Amino acid sequence: MHPAFSVLIFTVTSGAGYGLLAWLGAGQLLGYTQAQTTDQQIVLGVIAMLLVSIGLLSSTMHLANPKNAWRSFSRFRTSWLSREAVFAIVLYPVAALYAAAIFWQWAWINWLAGLSIVLSLVTLFSTSMIYASLKTIRQWNTPMVPALFMAYALSSGGLLFLAVSGLFGAFNTTLLSTVLGLVLITFALKMVYFFWQGKPQGATIQTATGFSQASVRLLDAGHSAPTFLNREFGYQIAADKLLRLRIVMTFVAFVMPLVIFYCVLQGSAVELLSVAWLMMMTGLLIERWLFFAEARHVVRLYHGDQRT
Repeated sequence: MHPAFSVLIFTVTSGAGYGLLAWLGAGQLLGYTQAQTTDQQIVLGVIAMLLVSIGLLSSTMHLANPKNAWRSFSRFRTSWLSREAVFAIVLYPVAALYAAAIFWQWAWINWLAGLSIVLSLVTLFSTSMIYASLKTIRQWNTPMVPALFMAYALSSGGLLFLAVSGLFGAFNTTLLSTVLGLVLITFALKMVYFFWQGKPQGATIQTATGFSQASVRLLDAGHSAPTFLNREFGYQIAADKLLRLRIVMTFVAFVMPLVIFYCVLQGSAVELLSVAWLMMMTGLLIERWLFFAEARHVVRLYHGDQRT
């Protein structure tokens, strides 16, 4: 699949925003935001919704006609895209009420915190299911995709929560250990996904044509000029480049942040967590590029590929 930069920005930044808002709400319920002032908590919420807004605005750039974006709300019963759009918009007034509850210390602040967490996670899940529900793309049609989307968002959001809290002087060592464990789980899950992705499985040119007892190859693509299918579904990249990008992604998104985690636990300045977050976000952009570039639609079997 062709990696559209606007979609990369959308999924990574909005994911971090939803993850940050979920951590903020959990802090209200579990008590680890008590070390922060009211203004500091509101700043965290504003940062979260700013990241979400940047992501949602970026997603409209992928549309051929952005003024028709409203149509994405019209198929809630059948479309994960519509569900994502509806939940994303509903989150805004809930987040605003939650901010007001923090400022004025309303009695039902915990209910708003819980609702913010639920809407953040449901929106994340809906985004992931846009891809995981596509049976025509083997690399996406797996429960690991929703699990990874949630893990990326909570890891990047948790790390941002720690980084900003550290700048505020409200650092929580116990929470650092929790986020560290989550990053390690995310790292392991991604390695499992890479292993599963590399296994020879899925549709082949034989199963696509029904000639399972004979060797089949394409003699004529049926067109002499590039088509939409070639441009969007026929993205090609050399295997050695993919391997290098995987190594860089692993190093930048996971290894270096984990090293910084260790250094902070050993007494280094908590400001280093801001560097760790920037590195993780850079690595996740590379990961999301790979997510699209390595996806192989079954239609490619009719354009020369031997398997998906």
